[in-house]
Amino acid sequence: MAKLQETYKLQGFLSALPVLTETELREARQAFSELENEFGEKYTQYSLHNVHLQYPWAMGLAKHPRILQVVKTILGPDVILLDSRFICKYPTLEAGQDGKDREKGVPYVAWHQDIRYWGIAGGPVLSVWLALDDSLKENGALQVIPGSHTCGMLPHQAATRPGNMLSVNQEIPEELLHTGDALLCPLLAGQMSIHDGLLVHASDANTSQKRRCGFVIRYVPTCAYPIQEPGRHREFHATTLACGTDRFNHFSSKSP
Repeated sequence: MAKLQETYKLQGFLSALPVLTETELREARQAFSELENEFGEKYTQYSLHNVHLQYPWAMGLAKHPRILQVVKTILGPDVILLDSRFICKYPTLEAGQDGKDREKGVPYVAWHQDIRYWGIAGGPVLSVWLALDDSLKENGALQVIPGSHTCGMLPHQAATRPGNMLSVNQEIPEELLHTGDALLCPLLAGQMSIHDGLLVHASDANTSQKRRCGFVIRYVPTCAYPIQEPGRHREFHATTLACGTDRFNHFSSKSP
């Protein structure tokens, strides 16, 4: 674990870490399939937000021992589960299409830093992507710029390319980034990646015929606290203690 901690400190991310057994993966995929059948793919693409509060199986994933073992190595023993969301990139191009997704508004995620959206101070935000499907270049796997978490908060602006899945449609201008240093982080279903809230990352459109579904989970140490920004009200209704003890109770009121 010390090696993982050192790599994370240097690079700002870890990838291809094993989490789910074959049985656990099969059960999670089946449970998600039931949500797809109930709500439809248009909804399950991005709107299954904080369902760990509603479904015990989702809470079980968010508090999975193999996930928390790594999270505690990075954040310490006392950890708050801040937020969760399922994100799915469904196949959107018909077989044989040329894949000119930039003009078609096919869903992608622009270069950004997670911490930009959270309003958290006093401690880092750690994001987990738990893969329910294989996450590969063809279906829009995560890309990261290693070490970019040491650059501080970078300016974000309104994205000009259609299809950005970020809820506030922002991006970091590419002229501020060393995109030539970007690395792809492919995952097999059942594996996870984790990254720091300041790490610059993105993902391309799914130009394959295979779904890319993952469970994104955010964690903070209990010493972290929510802050308010002018013109942007944030609420944290879904926080719960993931492990350890909360001596600070910064999220007890659920909103900053």
